[in-house]
Amino acid sequence: MSLPNIISLARLMSVPVAIYLILHGHMTAAFWLFVVAGISDAVDGYIAKRMGQATALGSYLDPLADKALLVGVYVTLGYTDNLPSWLVILVVFRDVIIIGGAVLLHIFNENVRMSPLFISKANTAAQIVLVVVVLAELGVGLALDDMAKSALIYLVAATTIGSGGAYVFGWGRHVEATTDGKAPEDADR
Repeated sequence: MSLPNIISLARLMSVPVAIYLILHGHMTAAFWLFVVAGISDAVDGYIAKRMGQATALGSYLDPLADKALLVGVYVTLGYTDNLPSWLVILVVFRDVIIIGGAVLLHIFNENVRMSPLFISKANTAAQIVLVVVVLAELGVGLALDDMAKSALIYLVAATTIGSGGAYVFGWGRHVEATTDGKAPEDADR
């Protein structure tokens, strides 16, 4: 197994630890674990790309670890009332839609390349910043103005809606383009 895959696997294994730490009020440790996980994401990507260690396994393992960590932390911070439940539902629902859409397209043998959109990269960055801010508030005493924190929450919400909508729209256009010229009974299969 390549070094980037080992790093991604370690990040994936950190998810239950992060959840445990948050649930038991060890916010300083949760903050630092999340920071280390973020750094590990950059490191494994650098090694994979710059040192020629990219693998097919890594192309699945890296985003899986990232999604598992973000969703796990969001759900846990929502459960502990440190993030609004409506935002947690929105974030999780977007990921379910994206994963479900990709699985459905794969099942129907649609050849869709899953490359991240700019809005999705912005959404992921905003989600990460919000988690860091919340954990830093709870764990290391960062004092953030309520208005700034609310603005960040609404930025995450807006980019989450935009990102989910962009994927659904793009997939709809792809399916429509591949079913053009087919008989209606063929298009429904």
